[in-house]
Amino acid sequence: MTQIISCFFIAIALSMDTFSLSLSIGTYSVSKKNCLQLSTIVGIMHFIMPFLGNIIGSGLITFFSLNANKLLGGILLFLAINLLTNILKNEQITNDFSFLGMLIFAFGVSLDAFSTGLGLTAITNNKILAMTIFSLTSFTFTLMGLKIGSLASKYLGKKAQIMGVILLIILGLYHLFL
Repeated sequence: MTQIISCFFIAIALSMDTFSLSLSIGTYSVSKKNCLQLSTIVGIMHFIMPFLGNIIGSGLITFFSLNANKLLGGILLFLAINLLTNILKNEQITNDFSFLGMLIFAFGVSLDAFSTGLGLTAITNNKILAMTIFSLTSFTFTLMGLKIGSLASKYLGKKAQIMGVILLIILGLYHLFL
């Protein structure tokens, strides 16, 4: 039981960046279909990435000298600059993500789950249960973030979009200089 509780708290920690980014993206018009698709892909990635981290992680990180935080920070700043450019042009922004765009987003927010996979054996003997908890929690947090962001946009309009861009910039800088 202690292992399940530990996995749940780790899942919440892994899902916080997903939630905040989804909150930012939710301030733009995201269709219900895309909300479900993006949440599902993020959930699946939060299952796959700890698995990969557990199997091949330490060798892969050493070989490629991956810095997950800097990669995620760059992705977030790129997204923020793109959204800010559209706001300044007064364009109506809709986030009809392509499948590739959703995969890139899911990969970026799942990098921390990869590193968690490195120590997954020390956390629990039931890795499948742990990865399932990570997956379901990240799915839920992504969907909640998108929905709350959509509500904020509905009631705050362009101010919510600007707050979303500011949040993306803060998170991007935080991950770059972490």
